[in-house]
Amino acid sequence: QIDLLCKIVPRQIKAEKAVNTIRNTVEDLITKCKAIVDAENEQIEGEEYVNEADPSILRFLLASREEVSSLQLRDDLLSMLVAGHETTGSVLTWTIYLLSKDPVALRKAQDEVDRVLQGRLPRYEDVKELKYLMRCINESMRLYPHPPVLIRRALVDDVLPGNYKVKTGQDVMISVYNIHRSPEVWDRADEFIPERFDLEGPIPNESNTDFRFIPFSGGPRKCVGDQFALLEAIVALAIVIQKMDIQLVADQKISMTTGATIHTTNGLYMNVSLRKVEQEADLALSPSG
Repeated sequence: QIDLLCKIVPRQIKAEKAVNTIRNTVEDLITKCKAIVDAENEQIEGEEYVNEADPSILRFLLASREEVSSLQLRDDLLSMLVAGHETTGSVLTWTIYLLSKDPVALRKAQDEVDRVLQGRLPRYEDVKELKYLMRCINESMRLYPHPPVLIRRALVDDVLPGNYKVKTGQDVMISVYNIHRSPEVWDRADEFIPERFDLEGPIPNESNTDFRFIPFSGGPRKCVGDQFALLEAIVALAIVIQKMDIQLVADQKISMTTGATIHTTNGLYMNVSLRKVEQEADLALSPSG
């Protein structure tokens, strides 16, 4: 039935054509990059692999895997790039919302950005120095995880802790939202407290929080684009709060709609103004009249 709809419904025809274009483009890139990697006999040595001449995600994936199909690579890349678009947008929306409600946290994040970036655009090496900003994003993902629910399908009959019996083929739903807001797991669970994650400690993930914090899931089926998504969000948020002051528009009702992500039902309206530090810098650079 779905195949038939794709052939007769104009909207579905357009969508199918767009998907095929993306798939074909990515497959062509994989073929070309595979040839380059094979020709150079390139392999990863250590976790900090970066090819300075071509630091692409595709090249990294090819060099890091001995046996992987082009189809799997294509799906991994599309998962990172396509699925990461909406999720990163939602993360930024909720983080900006939470910061706008906490002027102290916003000022602290802006001060860190000013100190680290010194007025320029962020570089890759700056990301690890934006520790407080990263913790703001971590805390935002705790309160508004994307996705809010994880679904896994049982491959065999099993018994989960608590004597919950699962039959082969049954779906198991894991409420990330409830875990992240459970008072049995977190102190002051419903409050935005970036400092709950140690600034000098490791970046919080499922392993070092004993699976209390699972915005990217965990285990072998963990989100393949977790580091890419964090990098994207940190860079984007750093640029926004470096340039702008943000203030929540008064008297608007903020409500949630859940799906693949948690997004605002009616959008998020902000008053945005150029930061004074930016205005002062522009005046200092202007020729005297």
